Amino acid sequence: MAQKLLLIDTDCGIDDAVAIIVALAAPAVKVLGITCCFGNTDVDNVCQNVMRVLTVCQQTQIPVFKGAACPLIGPVKGFKDHFGTDGLGDVLENSEIWKEQIQKENAVHAMMRLVNENPGDVSLIALGPLTNLALAVRLDPTFPQKLKDLYIMGGNMEGKGNLIPSAEFNFRMDAESAYIVLEEYTCPTHIATWEFTCRNKLSWECFDEMVNQDTAAARFLKKITSKCWAYSREPRNINKDVLFGNGFVPYDAFAVAACLDSSVITESLKCAVRVEVEGQLGRGMMVVDAANTLKKDHLAFVMNTCDLKKFSLMLKKSFQIA
Repeated sequence: MAQKLLLIDTDCGIDDAVAIIVALAAPAVKVLGITCCFGNTDVDNVCQNVMRVLTVCQQTQIPVFKGAACPLIGPVKGFKDHFGTDGLGDVLENSEIWKEQIQKENAVHAMMRLVNENPGDVSLIALGPLTNLALAVRLDPTFPQKLKDLYIMGGNMEGKGNLIPSAEFNFRMDAESAYIVLEEYTCPTHIATWEFTCRNKLSWECFDEMVNQDTAAARFLKKITSKCWAYSREPRNINKDVLFGNGFVPYDAFAVAACLDSSVITESLKCAVRVEVEGQLGRGMMVVDAANTLKKDHLAFVMNTCDLKKFSLMLKKSFQIA
C-alpha cells in the first residue's frame, strides 16, 4: 500500500494534540512535517507543544517548523484560555529544549519545499488560523495546484460562532488569511466547521475509555485535560446546540479523520464558500452559498454528517497505538 503523505499546519492546543496523535498512529501514513502558527497560544508555545506531542509518541524525527506569529493584518487580538494559557492545560513544565529541536527553515518555506518535492501527493491539514497557508500562496500562486487536497478545521456553516457570535475562532483570528485560502486554494478542499464538530460530540464515556488506556499518549491526554475548564462535565454554554459540556468535542481530529478515511464523513455539502472580512459581528464568518450565487468555479466540501462509531473507534485505536 502506498504511503499517504501528510503536512500538518497547527496552532497546537489540546484538540490539535489529539488530531496529531491520530495522524501519527495511522497505518500507511507519513507525516512529512508539522508547521506551526499562532492561535490557541503564541507560536513559541505552539512549537513547544508540538515537540511535546512528538516526544510522547516517540516520533521526534518528524521535522517541525516555526511560522506565523501574528495575522496578516494587525496584531494578535489576544489569546484565549480555552485550552489553558499554554494551549495544553497549564500542567506541563516549560523547557528550552524545543528551541534546539525546531528546524531553522521557516514554516512557509518548508511547506512550499515539501510540496514541491512531492507534487500532487501531499494532503495538507490546517488546524489553526490559515496565515501560513495564505503566505504560501502569496509567495507561490501555483502552490495550491501542487497539493493533492486540503482539509481545514475552521469556519462555520450556520452563522454560529465561538469567538464572536457569528465567527469561528480559527477564521476570526485571521479573517484575511481565511479569505485568501478559500478563494485561491483550488485543490479539493474539505472543511470541518465549528457547528459540525459540536453536533458530532462524543460521550464522556468514550473520552474516559480513551484516556484510561495504558499508553503514553492516553496518559498524556489525561494529564493535559485534567485541569482544563473546557473539559469540565458541567454545562457552560446556554446555547444548547453547541453545548461543550454535554460531551467531548475533539474539533481538529475531525479534519484528520476525514483525510485518513473519507468514509468517516457520510455526507458533505458541495458548495461555494466565502469569508466575510468586514463588520464587527460578521468578520471572519464563513458564508455557505449552496446556490452558488457567487458564481465560483471552485466549490468546497463542507462536512455535514459523520459516522460517529467509526470516528470514535479511530480515536480509541490511535491512543492504543501511540
